[in-house]
Amino acid sequence: MPIAVDAIARLRSRAPLIHNITNYVVMNSTANALLAIGASPAMVHAPEEAPGFARMAQALVINIGTLSSPWLSAMEGAARAAVEAGVPWVLDPVAAGATPFRQQAAARLAALKPAAIRGNASEVLALAGGGAAGRGVDATDSSDAARDAARALARRFGTVVAVTGAIDHVTDGDRVVSLANGHVLLTRVTGTGCVATALTGAFLGAGLAAFDASVAALASLGVAAELAAERGGGGPGSFETELRDALYRLDDATLQSRMRAT
Repeated sequence: MPIAVDAIARLRSRAPLIHNITNYVVMNSTANALLAIGASPAMVHAPEEAPGFARMAQALVINIGTLSSPWLSAMEGAARAAVEAGVPWVLDPVAAGATPFRQQAAARLAALKPAAIRGNASEVLALAGGGAAGRGVDATDSSDAARDAARALARRFGTVVAVTGAIDHVTDGDRVVSLANGHVLLTRVTGTGCVATALTGAFLGAGLAAFDASVAALASLGVAAELAAERGGGGPGSFETELRDALYRLDDATLQSRMRAT
């Protein structure tokens, strides 16, 4: 099995505190997804308190979606504090490459020893220096096209890289696990990639190794999306509600039986 058979049970038994420095668009959906899966979310962005809070959390999630200079300062301070305290953290380099400021910020953060990086294909390619930016936050490249870049990026920064798309790929630079779960309605609801990153933080906070946490997060979201689509009314509104419920109902047996990993 590519992940621990008790990943979700472990997460729920620990209910880890996840410190999120994330974008305005997804704060509510991210917090609700974390609550649904069994974690405890906190949104702490001020540069004056972010480092201290990062030390108290079980994991840190940094998402550069609505980036600004004060938030970048908070992100860098929190990342350094987390590493010093032995708290794992995950980077979401949203729209990396879209502007020089954003590209430089993503590169600076990637150098601060994240346990994992989760991005779409265009973001991973841009961060790896092997491609142009996507269309804003949307990828213009396939996840398969970014697979080699993800491996190179993982080796360069000594981290785990998860590149998401029609097929998700998780790599530590040597191993690669590919996941085929999910549903097209994930692309019709804002912030589902950000939720994938937050779930990675939740599994990190539960004590899973970065590779296992990344696989567990993407598999959980993919399987939950399939279950949500089966129960929903066929559109993005009902799907969003059902996705949250599916994360809440998800258990390890369902995850293991439905996960399509190679």
